[in-house]
Amino acid sequence: MKTATFKIWRGDAKGGEFRDYTTEVSEGMVVLDAVNQIQATQARDLACRWNCKAGKCGSCSAEVNGMPKLMCMTRLSELPLEKPVTVEPMKAFPVIKDLVTDVSWNFRVKKKIKPFKPRRPDAPDGTWRMHQEDIDRVQEFRNASNVFFARTFATCCAIIRCTTNLSGRVF
Repeated sequence: MKTATFKIWRGDAKGGEFRDYTTEVSEGMVVLDAVNQIQATQARDLACRWNCKAGKCGSCSAEVNGMPKLMCMTRLSELPLEKPVTVEPMKAFPVIKDLVTDVSWNFRVKKKIKPFKPRRPDAPDGTWRMHQEDIDRVQEFRNASNVFFARTFATCCAIIRCTTNLSGRVF
């Protein structure tokens, strides 16, 4: 069976270091599968957060080879496995332990977002009419409205990294 080396950041808010782990990989695996396998067989104290494993919640956000990714959606077949795969916590949030970050900012911001109040119906039958451009916009930002998914964007966005009092949606 094929193997790959992973450089996984281990530590807490006070500091840490990358540690190397070699594990078997197989067809169809994603980074989260490899991290879970390393956790189960070599580093039982490795802290890693995940929930849906379907690319919907954003809980498994991490920086993979220096890029913000969802570990559950990052296929090993798309990575250069001849070099070590680096996995580290998201840079936009304070580290709690290993790959787990403090995302309480997401919940504080979510509380500040006003609930959606639909406009009055604009059709005689009591329904609303949407233009195609409105539908396209909804599709484009469908995932951006998920507060956890905003974590991945937040790591890329210098404005969010430097702003501590930002509230509201990020689009």
